[in-house]
Amino acid sequence: MTSEMPHRNIIVLGSGPAGCTAALYAARAGLEPLVVDGGPGKGQVLQGQGGQLTITSDVENYPGFPDGIMGAELMARMRRQVEKFGATFVEDLATKVDLSVRPFVVKVHEDAYAADILIIATGASARWLGLDAEKPVWEGGLGGAGVSACATCDGPMPAFRNRPLVVVGGGDTAAEEALYLTRFASHVYIVHRRDALRASRIMQKRVLEHPKITVLWNKVVVDIRDVNERRVTGVVLRDTVTGELTFHPCAGVFVAIGHKPNSELFVGQLEMDETGYIVTHRDVRASVRGVFACGDVQDHEYRQAVTAAGSGCMAAIQAERYLASERAGEPPDW
Repeated sequence: MTSEMPHRNIIVLGSGPAGCTAALYAARAGLEPLVVDGGPGKGQVLQGQGGQLTITSDVENYPGFPDGIMGAELMARMRRQVEKFGATFVEDLATKVDLSVRPFVVKVHEDAYAADILIIATGASARWLGLDAEKPVWEGGLGGAGVSACATCDGPMPAFRNRPLVVVGGGDTAAEEALYLTRFASHVYIVHRRDALRASRIMQKRVLEHPKITVLWNKVVVDIRDVNERRVTGVVLRDTVTGELTFHPCAGVFVAIGHKPNSELFVGQLEMDETGYIVTHRDVRASVRGVFACGDVQDHEYRQAVTAAGSGCMAAIQAERYLASERAGEPPDW
């Protein structure tokens, strides 16, 4: 029964920029939020403490840091700020959520918590190739080692300027990443396992006509060289037709095969789009009253730290107003 559980005004799931910002605003409003931070994270499921920024090296596009800041340090600072204002953290991963009852029920293994408001900020995980050479990166130990899943985040880094870069993928995301990287790279090579791109016609046209982009058809990356030395010297490619192995030199590899929203807990409980992103209306309101979703779990377009933080702010402010109306006996705005 929810009456037997620890009860909180607000529970925030996730501790990336969206979750920390939501918790910060809620804490400063005196709502004493509980943050289930995702735990240390395992393997390729990067919904752990601090989210995907913890595997990013220099963050140069977050306002207020003219010299850049390491992603892990940025998230550590956010957490300290949140704790300063009274939010508490559960250092683990939520394992079950029940949105059919109010207060909502959040389970963390055997422990259960009740919440009047739930803010979902579980983020999204980049889809990786599954290579051993990627493990030091997506396990969080070698951010900035030359392997990335975000050209906007990492493309402008000095290590990539005027150097050949590789983009892996064949859809619109890969095309967009490749076109963006032409601003910095000496040349961009798209590695695609088939003999035709899956990208939209207009994106294919832009890619195929760009003088700084070459598509390496019928190829897959089977190894990335020298990641453990915090650099990339090239990739080993296998021809999907002949099986031939070749070495292709490059200074960086951008994996652009999509992202997976960390929304499994809410399947069948919240409205989602066909790819699993939580559908929100009026900014960050989910399909169940009292549930807000912010950050990459509902944003498949921008996926930036600053936009995630902004949506976390919106979720907390809307949650505060919702609770105030409800407790005043007025119909909450939804």
